[in-house]
Amino acid sequence: MLTIFLIALSLSMDAFAVSVTNGMTACGFRFRHALIMGLYFGGFQFLMPLVGYFLAGTISSYISRLGPYISFILLGFIGGRMIWEALKEDNNDSDACLIDLTHRRLLAMAVATSIDALAVGVSFAFMNVKLLFSCGIIGIITFTVCVIGALAGNCLPIKSCKKAEIAGGLVLIAIGIKILLEGILG
Repeated sequence: MLTIFLIALSLSMDAFAVSVTNGMTACGFRFRHALIMGLYFGGFQFLMPLVGYFLAGTISSYISRLGPYISFILLGFIGGRMIWEALKEDNNDSDACLIDLTHRRLLAMAVATSIDALAVGVSFAFMNVKLLFSCGIIGIITFTVCVIGALAGNCLPIKSCKKAEIAGGLVLIAIGIKILLEGILG
């Protein structure tokens, strides 16, 4: 049980960082946005180990090898777009709208931060674990951590929305680079 809890906590860290960034930079952020983020991130962290478990020994090794690159591209694109949008804005209104938490954006972020959970699912195929219970723990912990992260990010005192959006974009790019380096270096 402790092992599954620690796995869940470690898998949720990238999603936590993205949730803090989203909470910090989202337009019209409300509690429901934190819940939606938690559902996306927690849901994908629940599903990906299941997929990995059932694909163990087939195509999962290819996905696992490509996962860091896919995550890097998705997070780099979203982060780069945030920076681009912040720099091209021509207004000086510090209360200007930052990013919209669209379902498409959240889906891309959830996929990008949960690909490593696929590899965990492959390892579950060779372990004696209660699969649904373990995946449920991973999903619940990720949900909880992401809701807390989004709410905390929204409470950070931000003096410049433009700077916050640039910082958020840089954080997403940094997470993408971290995932890529972990995948390459092993």
